[in-house]
Amino acid sequence: MTGRFSREIPNVRDGTFAHSPGDIISYLEMCAPFGVNLQRGMNFRLRGSDSVILMSVRPGAPYRDRVEKGGQVIVYEGHDLPRSREGPDPKTVDQPDLFPNQKPTQNGLFIEAARRFKSLESSAERVRVFEKIRDGIWAYNGLFELVDGWSETDGKRRVFKFELRLITDHGFSPSDATSPGEHDRVIPSPVKLEVWKRDKGSCVMCGSRENLHFDHIIPYSLGGSSKKSENIQILCGKHNLAKSDKIE
Repeated sequence: MTGRFSREIPNVRDGTFAHSPGDIISYLEMCAPFGVNLQRGMNFRLRGSDSVILMSVRPGAPYRDRVEKGGQVIVYEGHDLPRSREGPDPKTVDQPDLFPNQKPTQNGLFIEAARRFKSLESSAERVRVFEKIRDGIWAYNGLFELVDGWSETDGKRRVFKFELRLITDHGFSPSDATSPGEHDRVIPSPVKLEVWKRDKGSCVMCGSRENLHFDHIIPYSLGGSSKKSENIQILCGKHNLAKSDKIE
């Protein structure tokens, strides 16, 4: 799937961003706006721009990420020591916040940003979140704010956890919302995975595998649910634009 990667893509450092929540993109499309190959799951202030995390809730995922409140909140697990031939199994030792030279790891950078926010020293760190659907295929989940971070035991070792809350299109976070259903338009991860498998990773209208989006069959604005796979389908950009808020 090449899609928009072969064309000019806005750069996040220029104040624009190529993707919208619900876009289904290839690995190269995901990396293109940042100008780097995203080799790790945690990327603090990537090239001076927003931070980026890559998450997965698929069976067998290496970390215990979870999605709460219908996609409004992500609890993201920190990352292990890099695996080495001589070193211990990374899954048997505490997740580090510092390297041996005392410089912060990605865990340390994110935990410090959460601390600064909670102590009112700075605004919340903005984090763009991408979710792995299958090998080489990702969904853009949107722009989140980092509001908390802590260390806990998983029964065998200590791991870091980070709480991120969705920033809406209107510039405020779910914690500011007055209506409990204000952000139910977010499609939960299990629904995305089910729809991807059912629709065979292609537009249900034309079979295209490029420029794909998760689409509400009955639009959210007309009362359509985000939580039922029966109301979600995959459309290419052309058919998504043609459909708009119409019920087919």
